[in-house]
Amino acid sequence: MRRRSWLKLGIGAAAVLAIGGGAVALLGPGWQRGRLAPAGRTVFTHVGRALLEGSLPANPAEQAAALDGLLDRVDALVAALPPHAQQELSQLLSLLATSAGRRALAGLAQDWPVAPLAGIQQGLQSMRISSLSLRRQAYQALHDITGAAYFSDRGTWPQLGYPGPMDI
Repeated sequence: MRRRSWLKLGIGAAAVLAIGGGAVALLGPGWQRGRLAPAGRTVFTHVGRALLEGSLPANPAEQAAALDGLLDRVDALVAALPPHAQQELSQLLSLLATSAGRRALAGLAQDWPVAPLAGIQQGLQSMRISSLSLRRQAYQALHDITGAAYFSDRGTWPQLGYPGPMDI
C-alpha cells in the first residue's frame, strides 16, 4: 500500500472514530448536570471495586456504603475540573459503558456489573501497560480519580491504618 493510501485510510478511520465517539457520548453521557450519569456511576463503581480491593471494608454492606461515598466524592472532584476535562471524562465513561468501548479500551467482554473482579482488574492492567497512549491515559484518569476520591476521605484512613496528618 502506498503512503497516500495509508494517509487516506488513517484520516478516514479517525473521522469514523470521532463521529462514533461523539454519537455515543451524545446518547449516554457519563457526566451530566454536574453529577455522574448512570453510565458513569456504573463504570466508577466497578473500577473502584477493582482498584481498591484490599482497601475496601470486607463487610458487603460497609463496602457498598464505601463505594457510594466514593461516587459522591468523584462527583465533587469532577465538578471541580475545567469543563473540557469534564467533557473528556464524560466521553470516556460513555465509551466504557458501551459493549464496544468496554471491549476496545478495557478488553472486558462482560458488562461491568456481571464481570468478575479478576476480569476487571486484568482489563485495567491491560490498559495500564498498553502500547497505545490513549488506553494508558484512560487508565490513569480512572486510577487517579478513584484514588484521590477514595483516599481523601478521613473515613477511609482507619481501614488503612493511617492515623491522619500530624498536627503542626
